[in-house]
Amino acid sequence: MARALLARGRTVTMLDAGGTPEPGITDRVQQMSQTRAENWNAEARTAWMEPQFQAPQGEVWRYGTGYALSPPAHTLAEGAEWFALRASRAAGGLSNVWGAAVLPYRQADIEDWPITADDLAPHYKAVAEIMPVSGQKDELQNLFPACDMTGRTPVPPTAQAETLLARSKQKAKALQGAGMHVGLARQAVGPGCQTCGLCLHGCPWSLIWSARQTCMALQAEPGFTYRADHVVRQVREEGDEVVVTLEDGSDIRGGRVFLAAGVLESARILLASPGLQGKTLTLKDSQQAFLPMLHHWRAPRWPDVLPYQTLPQLFAELDDPSVSRQLIHAQVYTWNEYYARDLKQNYGRRLPGSGPLLEALARRLIVAQVFLHSDHSHEIALHLSEDGRLRPELIKNLRTEGTMRAALARYGRALRVLGLTSLSFAARFGAPGASFHVGGDLPMSDDPSPGESDVLGRPHGATRIHVVDASVLPTIPATTITFSVMANAHRIGTLAP
Repeated sequence: MARALLARGRTVTMLDAGGTPEPGITDRVQQMSQTRAENWNAEARTAWMEPQFQAPQGEVWRYGTGYALSPPAHTLAEGAEWFALRASRAAGGLSNVWGAAVLPYRQADIEDWPITADDLAPHYKAVAEIMPVSGQKDELQNLFPACDMTGRTPVPPTAQAETLLARSKQKAKALQGAGMHVGLARQAVGPGCQTCGLCLHGCPWSLIWSARQTCMALQAEPGFTYRADHVVRQVREEGDEVVVTLEDGSDIRGGRVFLAAGVLESARILLASPGLQGKTLTLKDSQQAFLPMLHHWRAPRWPDVLPYQTLPQLFAELDDPSVSRQLIHAQVYTWNEYYARDLKQNYGRRLPGSGPLLEALARRLIVAQVFLHSDHSHEIALHLSEDGRLRPELIKNLRTEGTMRAALARYGRALRVLGLTSLSFAARFGAPGASFHVGGDLPMSDDPSPGESDVLGRPHGATRIHVVDASVLPTIPATTITFSVMANAHRIGTLAP
């Protein structure tokens, strides 16, 4: 969005909490990145990974630190332990810990939006010039023409993923007959991947894209000013100006404000601001579940021997109106270091001496992370407490569990042709907000009512305040959210008065 404004000759000042890793983290990253992955010793790899394994339940760490996620108590009032979504006050926000998966939205999944996939198409292209997207042309290209893989270089898939991709081509007709479209995962990863296997712990070469990288690059642009250590309390319009009140009580004035603090922080700010004070905002969620599967082919080599990478390897899209009129999206992961640990933690105590068996099973384990459209997911009402924190309230969707179980069953049957046996008894449903694919609490509308925004993200009654994060998405399709949020923000930055 900032790039779109700068391209129009606008002056941009970014106010950001701007949290950074603890002292010493940068030095640690630099030390690792100066040595090629094949030359690391076992102790160095273990030391790099161990902090994430020791992280508190539900937290995602990178580079040995949890700085990118705000502690729940900073944002949420007591009694919200069931709600898994977290805010971020780090430079680059939640993009510091995301899984790098990239897909646009298809028109059939946003039919009820006031904008179309064609409206977003040029902005997906613009975002792909800012954020690297690796991948290849395959079965998914027809479903998602806006994610053009022409000339893109994929990150080398793992040996297990190569087998799955080869089998998916051989069994393409059988998969399509089951409503399944399988292809290589599109990843926001820059060129030069060393397939060191540390993707889920922090890439030593920072090849996994983060908004922090783009923000740093923008600081060299004329007309762009970055101001860290600024936490916003509220925004309001006064005539031809917008007044931004900071946490310390001071005000900053500007001609127009673009709010992109993430859905929780944006909700906190808006609920404390004129127009929405005392109101309730309702978040839409994309329910997720994990379906473990075992492959029953003989692998060409052990999957835990380098080189390999641990980002999502394949995307599998289920297009079956008998389950959902919208796409159901799955990200397929091959081996990573969590598998054996998880198996031992859950089953090792019940089966003494089973360690070697569980390690062998881990090497055959493939996991599909399955996402539903928000129409089939729970919602979360957000209220502002007297202390300024958010108080979430769960609004259950009675169709969620049934739709997810039907989807998991269809994935299990369809992927059987690739040599996978699903372990449906071990499937895990995520808590509300756990997917981090959440938004829609201030949905865009052609004719916005209170609690909605117009197609430029302006809350009802506002003319100079634009909300440009996932808050304004009318619904949350199952496919990945970051690419579309960025494209929509770029669209608003291009079209705003």
